[in-house]
Amino acid sequence: MPVSRSLSWNHSVPAALLLMAPFDLLASLAMDIYLPVVPAMTGVLGTTPSIVQLTLSLYMAVLGLGQMVFGPLSDRIGRRPVLLAGAVLFAAASFLLAATSDAATFVGLRLLQAVGASAALVATFATVRDVYAERPESATLYSTFSAMLAFVPALGPIAGALLARHFGWRAIFITLGILAVAATLNALPRWRETRPPGEAPRGITFRPILGNAAFWTYTLGFSAAMGSFFVFFSTAPRVLIGRAGFSELGFSLAFATAALAMILTTRFARHFVAKWGRAGSLTRGMLLLLLGAALLATGQRFSTPSFWTFIAPMWVIAAGIVFAASVTANGALQAFGDVAGTAVALYFCIQSLIVGVVGTLLVVLLDGDTAWPLVAYASLMALVTLMALRHLHSQDRQPSHPQPVSGTPTE
Repeated sequence: MPVSRSLSWNHSVPAALLLMAPFDLLASLAMDIYLPVVPAMTGVLGTTPSIVQLTLSLYMAVLGLGQMVFGPLSDRIGRRPVLLAGAVLFAAASFLLAATSDAATFVGLRLLQAVGASAALVATFATVRDVYAERPESATLYSTFSAMLAFVPALGPIAGALLARHFGWRAIFITLGILAVAATLNALPRWRETRPPGEAPRGITFRPILGNAAFWTYTLGFSAAMGSFFVFFSTAPRVLIGRAGFSELGFSLAFATAALAMILTTRFARHFVAKWGRAGSLTRGMLLLLLGAALLATGQRFSTPSFWTFIAPMWVIAAGIVFAASVTANGALQAFGDVAGTAVALYFCIQSLIVGVVGTLLVVLLDGDTAWPLVAYASLMALVTLMALRHLHSQDRQPSHPQPVSGTPTE
């Protein structure tokens, strides 16, 4: 990366994290803080559970689809304007969500909220790629991001339950708006442009990225990991509140233990990732997903919904998510530093589409108040990822056969 851009971003790692992390965390928080009131939103909005499910599924899908626009756009006009525009849109949509009780308007505003989160998210990760790709601090940043993101599903539902209990469900979205405004005001004077200078790409360079086997393998692994958590939080309120009789706060505390399992795994994951390598870490992550799915299926088949039959198996899946997510970004994006915004956009877009489409279909088709959607998603995507890893490994082992140079004898 040109020196001028590198020197323009002169923040220490802690300062950079304080600057960038809020935008990454808000995209996830908008999902998790809302979970405790999901069962009640059918009555609030006067609609069906399927429409309320759309407020989760469409948010996830648009979060990814929007990056197909904002990734290439950030490669053309820069990271800073995309980030700031997305943050402002997210804040505005959050405040408007708190002001409506109409189902159609609510779904539409959730889509706008996801568009804003998408722009901020892709600009943040493209900035990380611009500044830290060739620096040793990159490992620290990625692992710290993972650890911080693990706190969101741990604390988000608890915060949402407490806000809803004391101030009503609208306070959840007012809080999101206030946090987005604070993050934007912090970024305005400090977030300098990091897009490499020179002529912007003339076209959207999807073909070399989509033709890369490593990109697909690690993006599928990321989809398996993040999608398992998505299906978990899509079904957990219905299983634990609707069938097991948990209160909103009790549900939030039980839900938080799965996120705590991710946090604990993150503390020692770096050592094992360094030992196993990318492929080894992703393989073990997928095997943990399969083990957790088997435990969930056993509990669903032979017992009733409870903490031990639904939450405890998720601890195993949570560990698998950490091992997978620790390596998937670097594995998928390593070869695309010159079009980092576009590559990041495709990475998140494909993941979001797989999660949003496949995850939602399984929740709808396999009875969303049981463990079966999570069993099916974790098993299916883990197996697909393991097959892709095997194919990638076989490609890497194939000997290359360079063309002989003219005038040089061959064996």
